[in-house]
Amino acid sequence: MARGDGPLGGMKVVDLTHVMAGPVCAMMLADMGADVVKVEKVPGGDDTRRAVPPKIGDEAASFLVMNRGKRSVAVNLKTEGGRDFVRRLVRDADVLIENYRQGTLAKLGLAYEDLKKENPKLVWCSISGFGQTGPYAERGGFDLIAQGMSGLMHITGEGPGRPPCKVGAPITDITAGILAAMGVCAAYANAQQTGQGQVVDTSLFEAGIIHTYWQSAIAFATGVSPGAMGSAHPLNAPYQAFETSDGWVTCGAANQRTWERLLEALENPAIADDPRFRENTDRMANLQALEDVLTPIFKTRTTDEWLARFDDVGLPAGPVLDITQMHADPHAIARDMIIDVPHKTLGTAKALGMPVKFTGTPTKTDQGAPVYGQHTREVLAEYGYSADEIEAMLAEGAVISDE
Repeated sequence: MARGDGPLGGMKVVDLTHVMAGPVCAMMLADMGADVVKVEKVPGGDDTRRAVPPKIGDEAASFLVMNRGKRSVAVNLKTEGGRDFVRRLVRDADVLIENYRQGTLAKLGLAYEDLKKENPKLVWCSISGFGQTGPYAERGGFDLIAQGMSGLMHITGEGPGRPPCKVGAPITDITAGILAAMGVCAAYANAQQTGQGQVVDTSLFEAGIIHTYWQSAIAFATGVSPGAMGSAHPLNAPYQAFETSDGWVTCGAANQRTWERLLEALENPAIADDPRFRENTDRMANLQALEDVLTPIFKTRTTDEWLARFDDVGLPAGPVLDITQMHADPHAIARDMIIDVPHKTLGTAKALGMPVKFTGTPTKTDQGAPVYGQHTREVLAEYGYSADEIEAMLAEGAVISDE
């Protein structure tokens, strides 16, 4: 049941990942047309299936949003039959994605060196806490740890004197998944030309580090590590959120031209004439004073009133929305970022769409997340198992089917 359509139509992916980073990578590949077979452990499957509450029907909401477009086979890798099934899948695959602790798959005879002997074009993607090399390679890693060690928690938060703060979203998990998908596509393109696969290796730690471009540039230049600045920018001002009379608004006066547009909207000549704010270097040197001047002005009008004024003068700005407001935003809907997908037991389920659009090879977001073991029988049959062999696999506990 290869999905076929999309820019990655024809790509076959064996997904041995769980929780978030790996599933994000596999979901993006599926959205782009790859046939992704999600190999879930026995018992229980992906740990995210038990990340409840909240639930939608009998399904964990978190599992539903990260596993769209995949087929689920439940496999006991502690059995020889289960391992043989995975080997058969990999023999015909283009890509394998895994996020096990280092050495786990090798103990099962499923390491890259083992599998590439039968499939030299295999692209093996490993996503881990710290990567496959270096002094931390054997450490386990979570988003929280990666955010702390990558510097992100040091630059996130309200400002000096306040505790370090984690980015609200698991940003290193999600970014590692995106980086992995990018790496897989590059290695797959190379394998199509050369017939040779390779290992693609990325980590949550590195995914956090790449979010520090601005702050690393400052540290490289000055030797000083920048700290948290709330919503403000380390290089341009004013570029932050301001409280209004009924909420918050973001103001993107990131250069001299947009600063002048802000002045036009504020209709406050005193600010325009203040030498502390004349150039961006002046505004950054006097950022707190600038905030002190602008904050009471912003509080005199509603968010919508400010947005109308900023729109009139061409200043980039926006409201600060909560998650349900974002879901209802007409632009998010128009861009197919809030979608309904079919689901075996729920009928339909809400999901976030694919953030990359293609004009010639549209993405595939028409298949919801699978129930546990939903496709076990189907995939076994596709890979040459007879009806009697499938029943024997089920009987010995090598696999589980939802039927």
